[in-house]
Amino acid sequence: MDSAPAKPPEIPVLVGDSAAMREMKDLIECYSCCDASVLIEGETGTGKELVARQLHYASPRRDKPFVPVNCGALPDTLLETELFGHRRGAYTDARTSEQGLVEFASGGTLFLDEVDSLSARAQTTLLRFLQSGEFRVVGERTLRTANVRVLAATNCPLLSAIDQGHFRRDLYYRLGALQLTLPPLRDRGGDVQRLAVHLLTELTERFGLPPCEWTEQALHALPRHDWPGNVRELENVTLRACMRAGDGRIGLAELALAAKAFSALPSTSPPSTPRAGGDDLLSMAEAKQRAVERFEHDYLTQLMARTGNNVSRAAAAANTERRHLGKMLKRHGIGRHCHN
Repeated sequence: MDSAPAKPPEIPVLVGDSAAMREMKDLIECYSCCDASVLIEGETGTGKELVARQLHYASPRRDKPFVPVNCGALPDTLLETELFGHRRGAYTDARTSEQGLVEFASGGTLFLDEVDSLSARAQTTLLRFLQSGEFRVVGERTLRTANVRVLAATNCPLLSAIDQGHFRRDLYYRLGALQLTLPPLRDRGGDVQRLAVHLLTELTERFGLPPCEWTEQALHALPRHDWPGNVRELENVTLRACMRAGDGRIGLAELALAAKAFSALPSTSPPSTPRAGGDDLLSMAEAKQRAVERFEHDYLTQLMARTGNNVSRAAAAANTERRHLGKMLKRHGIGRHCHN
């Protein structure tokens, strides 16, 4: 009986539909079919390794290894050993022969992250390999070759590093036959909300958390922050806000507790005026949700004012459970000075 066909690898998801991301996805699709090296530049947290994995898994090399290497964690003394391997007895502690990462990635992709952190000696070693595709295992005389595609990433513009004398120009051209520059989150428009929804689902599944959702108010507040830490910062804020959402909904109060940048936001956000046939036209469900939130906020504000900010009295007056009322007050950021 024939065995079942192997399941194709799952290509990492790049969330976003902004103009900048559509252009990025088009380039990734174009570059994935070529074996040339790619230099991926972008601010910290923009998802450079995710893009590298996308390039690998969308390429003909998808069934071979994807091997990431953190160049910033490789001292000169270990660079050649880690990349090219060593023979037993090559140096004092070499008790066994070890395969290098270049050979391990044979047929696949070698991803060099933080390539700007390589020392001058390490840059020379890497350049020699990129020029010829040949390398020598430490402790051997014979040369070997490796069929690998090299992707490199940096959050430091390498042309600036070249001008400052910190990076080799010839290595830059070897690494950057093709180039990608990832847009920061602040330049991606509505992608912030799309990513927040995606990340919330992903995080609850990853950590086994109860289902959670964003309120419209919180989602509309997200683009007001510049997100200097980009997607990684958004992921951290989303996780912290989710952990604060006792009733499974992330509102402005939870968002403010998750990040100081949102602590000064008002508890309500006026909805934009819908334009007939325009992009801002709300669906019935969205319009209803906003109306409910405005009603709840106004009602709770008046309720607490009339009961002297006493939660127990307010719960009795509203004919609801104190615990439920407390969650609603927290969600709307009302009654921080309330008492029992």
